[in-house]
Amino acid sequence: MKREPLGHSRQAEFIKRMEEKEEQQGKQQGSAGGFSKDKTLGSILNLEMVKDISGEEIGKLWMQYYSTKDTISAVIPGSTFEVISNRAKSCPSFLYALPQQEGYEFFLGQWAGHELHFTSLINVQTAGENAPSQLIIHHYTDLLEDKGVVLMTAEMDTKFIGIHQAQCLANQIQVFYASQRQETFQLVETFNHRPADFRHMSVIAELEQSGIGLKS
Repeated sequence: MKREPLGHSRQAEFIKRMEEKEEQQGKQQGSAGGFSKDKTLGSILNLEMVKDISGEEIGKLWMQYYSTKDTISAVIPGSTFEVISNRAKSCPSFLYALPQQEGYEFFLGQWAGHELHFTSLINVQTAGENAPSQLIIHHYTDLLEDKGVVLMTAEMDTKFIGIHQAQCLANQIQVFYASQRQETFQLVETFNHRPADFRHMSVIAELEQSGIGLKS
């Protein structure tokens, strides 16, 4: 991507402000560690600073900023996120398959507002509802109405999940919750409302059809 020269550019100012907020938030977390509590978009960027620029430009700055960070990010069109959000209300959980060297590892994804919490199925089976989140995907809707975009980033427990694994799970949100194929979203509906009829192999088949489940 061609970058405009840093210096007094809007881009440089944007990134500088985000760096300052990130450092401040890190100090507030202190020795508590773990995931951020009630992480807001305002804790990441200065909303006043971006009020006069387009959603497309904000998206480019957002992606450039996070391209240097050990996490994942995305800019989701508002119309797409509205489909995802509406479906998440009626179907708040789903079983995701993560390709591994041999076979697949399953993760349970549970929506909490605009956050999606992932934990491995093994954790759920051993710790039940007390199983800790290993990946939290944050969707920020602050700019949805005015700019038509939803900004996404994530926090992960790097002892269990790497960047590529987090990206694979994040990609599956769109595969299953934003799909225009009724058969695809039907898997999510079955998991939530007719669990006895749910077949985990159907998830793998859908992923391999989409290309996400193909191993390199």
